[in-house]
Amino acid sequence: MSHKLTRRDFNKLLLTGVAGSAFSLFGTSNTAFASSKRVVVIGGGFGGAAAAKYLRKLDPSISVTLVEPKAVFYTCPLSNWVLGGLKTMEDIAHTYTVLKNKYKVNVIADVVTDVDVTRSTVKLKGGQILGFDRLIVSPGIDFKWDSVAGYSESVANSKMPHAYQAGPQTILLHKQLQAMRDGGKVLICPPGNPFRCPPGPYERASLIAGYLKEHKPKSKIIILDPKEKFSKQALFKKGWDRLYPGMIEWRSGAMGGKVTKVDAATMSVTTEFGVENADVINFIPAQKAGKIAFDAGLTDATGWCPVNPVSFESTIHPGIHVIGDSSIAGAMPKSGFAASSQGKVAAAAIVRLFQGKVPAAPSLVNTCYSLLARNYGISVAGVYKLTVEGIVEIKEAGGLTPLDADDDQLKEEALFALGWYKNISMDTWG
Repeated sequence: MSHKLTRRDFNKLLLTGVAGSAFSLFGTSNTAFASSKRVVVIGGGFGGAAAAKYLRKLDPSISVTLVEPKAVFYTCPLSNWVLGGLKTMEDIAHTYTVLKNKYKVNVIADVVTDVDVTRSTVKLKGGQILGFDRLIVSPGIDFKWDSVAGYSESVANSKMPHAYQAGPQTILLHKQLQAMRDGGKVLICPPGNPFRCPPGPYERASLIAGYLKEHKPKSKIIILDPKEKFSKQALFKKGWDRLYPGMIEWRSGAMGGKVTKVDAATMSVTTEFGVENADVINFIPAQKAGKIAFDAGLTDATGWCPVNPVSFESTIHPGIHVIGDSSIAGAMPKSGFAASSQGKVAAAAIVRLFQGKVPAAPSLVNTCYSLLARNYGISVAGVYKLTVEGIVEIKEAGGLTPLDADDDQLKEEALFALGWYKNISMDTWG
């Protein structure tokens, strides 16, 4: 869902030289200059950490406080590699030491319990109250626990992990796969759109298949998918046929892939085609914006946060910017790279707003690598621009791994995937 502008408003936004008229177009106060420059960032993932770092890099006079409850942040990118036995949890762990020591970001390990939009304050679980002139909210995703009968947070934490927030859930699913008998069955149940990392469940199926092929070769994976198509589908299916013949089965919604009920006691799911039992069930529930976005009143009827596509400022509450998975960012997917891009755009926009200037129209990018085996990678890249339709993809500007890519190309893509992760991690936390 995009934030659509009229052509007149779009031209006015980009061409006006009078700051106040452009700001008021999206509900921002005409008082452009702040008497102080305090920014609080909620959430220390790819979006929030990048925004905090780049605020300090762009304007060291801005006071930046990052609130993140986890002292160690585990990334969803590469967590599937952990499930496949190619990486460890330590390989996807990041701390905030560099942000604190080098960039002088005030990092507070706590949970935000309340955002007072009237007083421009954030209250923490520990009792501290932080004032802000601008607020960035990057809360990631939350789950619609009631979207399927029988599923709940307690079921996810005990029997059927979603592993779509890296950390304990990743460890639980990994242990279940290790304990599974040879000849067992794994069900992977992705949600409908939109959800975090659209290629994620299919990379997961690939790397779990790689692990099973080596350690439990009689086993099988069934993907029960409510959708009729998925990201990089042709590339994944070609890779599965080549690497894991007969091991991975994908069922679309029309083929009985829509799960209507789960039963943790019997380790089964129900579709319109009947009951499917399994040894391991990775059920990924439908998703929505992170809890604090709801608590702060930043969401609309979709369960996500509408934003001004120029600055990612909320269209509901001026002065608050929402980035990453929780935002409605037009054609951009919900991914770590997209969140990082949005964090930088929001940081640059805030710097200009503090200076009384009009935020520049952004150019945004997203790159997504998926691994099917240690030396078999695929990728998709997109470039986006702001138009009267909101954020749209520039056709022919991005790219997709060729369907006829040879072994050397696929090996290069796998190498690029690891380089991509190292680079974006350094750009975010290093």
